Amino acid sequence: MPKQRITKEMVVNAAFELARYGGMEQVMVKTIAEKIGCSVQPIYSYCKNMEELRQDVAIQVKCFIKEYLASHLDKKDPFRSTGQAYIQLTKEEPHLFKIFILHKRNGISSLEDLYQTEADEQIPIFLSQHFNISITQAKQLHLDMLIYTIGIGTIFSVTTPGISSDEILAQQERIYQILIKNILEGNHES
Repeated sequence: MPKQRITKEMVVNAAFELARYGGMEQVMVKTIAEKIGCSVQPIYSYCKNMEELRQDVAIQVKCFIKEYLASHLDKKDPFRSTGQAYIQLTKEEPHLFKIFILHKRNGISSLEDLYQTEADEQIPIFLSQHFNISITQAKQLHLDMLIYTIGIGTIFSVTTPGISSDEILAQQERIYQILIKNILEGNHES
């Protein structure tokens, strides 16, 4: 039987699968080689170091999450449905959620930097039109909800035996309503 040619894509895909089902701590040369069914040598030939491989996995995780969120988006309510999708993702893919949230983000020195790097630029436009608020207010509302959703999603992903997703979604909806009410009341006072 001819020897299988190991590619970098195979290495990264195997590392992604290991991370998906066991967390980033499962991404080791030995476990990748076992998953692919090869010796450790081909793994070393594609990876300068494990940090570089983990960055490749984090990029693949980010792509996975972007596709996941897009597939769960309600175009009539992208703001609420995106937040709900994050919570669903946390339930279905807890290891990927943790990798996404905890991966190092270089060049971020403010919440504005984070927002510009991570946020979907269409959401503030939707919010501005839907609630008749300024783009600045819409961005602030979106940032507030992102911070809250990431926080509650993180709590959801690390509790045992686990908080029910219904309780988490109800809490998320409560905060959503409070934030909307706050912005709309602020507009009437101006």
